[in-house]
Amino acid sequence: MNNLYEADFAQWAQEQAELCRQGRYSELDVEHLSEELEGMSARERRELVSRLGILLAHLLKWQYQPQRRGNRWRLTIKIQRFDVAALLHQNPSLRARFEEFLSDAYARAILQAAGETGLDENVFPEACPFSAGQVLGDHWPDAVS
Repeated sequence: MNNLYEADFAQWAQEQAELCRQGRYSELDVEHLSEELEGMSARERRELVSRLGILLAHLLKWQYQPQRRGNRWRLTIKIQRFDVAALLHQNPSLRARFEEFLSDAYARAILQAAGETGLDENVFPEACPFSAGQVLGDHWPDAVS
């Protein structure tokens, strides 16, 4: 079973699924199956943090460079909000750690916003200035004066 996991992951996965359907649990490759399930969970978390980072970066750009606002930024914000909401709908357990993910994503968002705007990283607040409700809702931040 280990050889198949290493040699042909797709075939290994199909066989694991078939063993489950047939109730042949003692034949499952439990070690690799457990690793793959944990990996799936981690991928969902990484995708959420990545999408939040893009969303937060665009909200910062929207707030700090109002003269450059345009349809692309608006569309990116809307799409990322849609995709974040879909991820949370498909993975409700991620909501329990949303604030943590928001904080992790914000650090990346500062780097992205600074790099794309030419503004210094220190211009942006140290902590995320947007609440979870603002990030997920229809909040469009006012320009910073």
